[in-house]
Amino acid sequence: MSSHLVEVSDYNAAGYAPVVDFQTWRVAILNYIDELETELIDNFQCHLETDEVFVLLEGKCILFCAETTQGKLGEIVATNMQAGKIYNIKQGVYHTHTLSQDAKVLIVENRDTNDNNSPKITVSGDIQQQLNQLKTQLWDN
Repeated sequence: MSSHLVEVSDYNAAGYAPVVDFQTWRVAILNYIDELETELIDNFQCHLETDEVFVLLEGKCILFCAETTQGKLGEIVATNMQAGKIYNIKQGVYHTHTLSQDAKVLIVENRDTNDNNSPKITVSGDIQQQLNQLKTQLWDN
């Protein structure tokens, strides 16, 4: 196949990596990484300038989202992703996720999404326990 007609990309290492950048958008892959185990998650983030799309390709992934009040997380909503469905996290929604060890998630976002326009809220042990309980409810039943 001619590389000037079709670009084929993949990413199989741990964590996040952009695989296609074009003009104003980016496609990335997120694979399992230890820091996204529920007991190790240390923040929720939001994107001030863009929505962010997630598609589960393999394994399992839970999206955790929360509204905020005065810089504090409110009720956490856990969504157990289904492979092939499109999940759009709206601009300004704080979120994080946890993945099974065999997971692969496709992410579509603005190319300039970065720490400068994606504030984070640090979470405590209480939130980590809550995330772990939600994970247990969704994956152990």
